[in-house]
Amino acid sequence: MAEEKTTQAQGQSAELAAKPAKAKKRTVKVDAIGEAHIHAAFNNIIITLTNMKGQTVAWSSAGKMGFRGSKKNTPYAATVAASDAARVAYEAGLRKVKVYIKGPGGGRETALRALYTNKIEITEIIDLTPIPHNGCRPPKKRRV
Repeated sequence: MAEEKTTQAQGQSAELAAKPAKAKKRTVKVDAIGEAHIHAAFNNIIITLTNMKGQTVAWSSAGKMGFRGSKKNTPYAATVAASDAARVAYEAGLRKVKVYIKGPGGGRETALRALYTNKIEITEIIDLTPIPHNGCRPPKKRRV
């Protein structure tokens, strides 16, 4: 009798464990016009394509595309990441973007070129790179 209850309880827990909780995928209304945010840091580049409300349509980064370490801040990594994000956004229906670039990293221009070559028309380019008014002290020079 006791064995019967334990096997029954184990059977119920096995059923619960077999069904993972599914997260509801958020749907975003994609217009033909949107924004592209390119964040080019020293160590990585992140490209986010949004609609005009600011909701993310597609995103990609050099790290997401498989680049590691010092290879993440190369112009080639920026091209691959921007092409991936542009392809997903184009399939969703995005055609024209206003580009916001932030950061001093490498691959800023190549990311723009990759967006253009993937059939996304660039209407405006705005540089939002923060410029310090003599803020933090820079790191010491490397002695190699």
